[in-house]
Amino acid sequence: MDGATVVVTGGTRGIGRATVEAVADARAHVVTCARDADALDDLAERIRASGGTITTQRADVRDEFDAERLLETAAREGGAVDAVVANAGVYHGDAGETPIDRESYAAFDDTMRTNARGVFATFREARPHLADDARLLALSGGIAREARAGFGAYAVSKATVEAVVRQFAADTEWPAAVVDPGAVATDLTGGRGTDPERAADLVVWAARDADPDRLDGSVLDRRAMREA
Repeated sequence: MDGATVVVTGGTRGIGRATVEAVADARAHVVTCARDADALDDLAERIRASGGTITTQRADVRDEFDAERLLETAAREGGAVDAVVANAGVYHGDAGETPIDRESYAAFDDTMRTNARGVFATFREARPHLADDARLLALSGGIAREARAGFGAYAVSKATVEAVVRQFAADTEWPAAVVDPGAVATDLTGGRGTDPERAADLVVWAARDADPDRLDGSVLDRRAMREA
């Protein structure tokens, strides 16, 4: 990824942070956002201290104008964008304890606006700034395809994320895919699952090494990486 420009939303925690670090280690210029300005400053200091190149911007993917400014910044600072990783997401409540029939309207709306509409806004605002061979990636999981009790709006939002990715793959010339790292040890899983760094390795593979013909709206998981 030497010299590439890669945008990662939600880059200060969990999979997002691990992805930012992995992309920077691969010598790409990583551009990331989050809502917490202090966390962004801490992340930038760490990446630069390790010799990486990073641009940070406080942004909320629920706001399409924030998404627009983020991608404009990425293009201004790094040139054409080579990959977009839509990672930002929220979960209201405790994982597995939010059955959909008890979900508040406010929680449902915010989850959909952040997780699903946020991917749409990020991809849509990236279009004017994408390199010809750019890749569009969004994080999701098996909960999007197989219902499990207690995951309410989050599961619905991830199913919508995958539909958004498929439609971008169908409607645009850029390869687009879902990245599914499986259960990852984050706040959402209560620390259970694989290390975020392993998930980040999958993201980097999808952004750099995966056959672009596989990025047709399909799901890329660790099995796909092993079999490549």
